Amino acid sequence: MLAAQLATYLAEIQLPATPEQQKQLVDFVNMLNKWNKAYNLTSVRDPQAMLIRHVMDSLVVSPYLDGQRFIDVGTGPGLPGIPLAIMNPDKEFVLLDSLGKRIRFQKQVQFELGVKNITSVESRVEAYEDEQGFDGVLSRAFASVADMLNWCRHLPAPDGCFYALKGQLNPEELTQIPAGFVLKQVIELKVPELDEQRHLLKIVEE
Repeated sequence: MLAAQLATYLAEIQLPATPEQQKQLVDFVNMLNKWNKAYNLTSVRDPQAMLIRHVMDSLVVSPYLDGQRFIDVGTGPGLPGIPLAIMNPDKEFVLLDSLGKRIRFQKQVQFELGVKNITSVESRVEAYEDEQGFDGVLSRAFASVADMLNWCRHLPAPDGCFYALKGQLNPEELTQIPAGFVLKQVIELKVPELDEQRHLLKIVEE
C-alpha cells in the first residue's frame, strides 16, 4: 500500500527514484511508525499520513538543493534530512538535534537502511562547530526565520544558503529578517495529498 502510494506521489512531483530508494523511503516510514509507539518522535500516528506529512513534505525541497554538504538543524527524527539523503546519495547531510532518543533513531535508520551519507550529531545548534562550513543549512522546525538565522549564522560556508521550510507565509515574519541577510527566493511547494500551504525560503548573507 505505502509503496504504491509513494510511487504515485513521486510521479506527481516528477522526482525520479530507483526501486532501492523507494524501498528505503517506505522502510523509513515503517521504522518511524514502529519507534514512534515507544519514543514519541512525531505527533503523526498514521503511516500513510507520515508518508505525506514527513517524507513527501521533505522531498519537495530536493530539486532546489545546491551544493554537496548540508546540515539539517533541529532535525527531530531526521526530517527533512533522511528522505533528502536517500534521494541525493551524492550529497552529505549532518543531522543535528539536542535529544538523544532522536539521534538513536537516526543511527538505527542509518544502520538498518544502509543510508551512508548521513551523520547524526547530538548537540544544541549554538554549541555545534564545523570548520568547513555547509553549502546549505536546512530547517523545518524553527519557530521563526529570524531565530534560525541568528542561531545558525556560524554554519554556512561563505557562499552557503539557508533553506527555511515554512507552511503559510507570515509577511510580518519576513520583515524581521535580521540585517546582513537577504531573502533570495520564495518558492511555493506543492505536497501531494496535502491541502496546506508550503513554502521554501532561500536566504543568503549579504
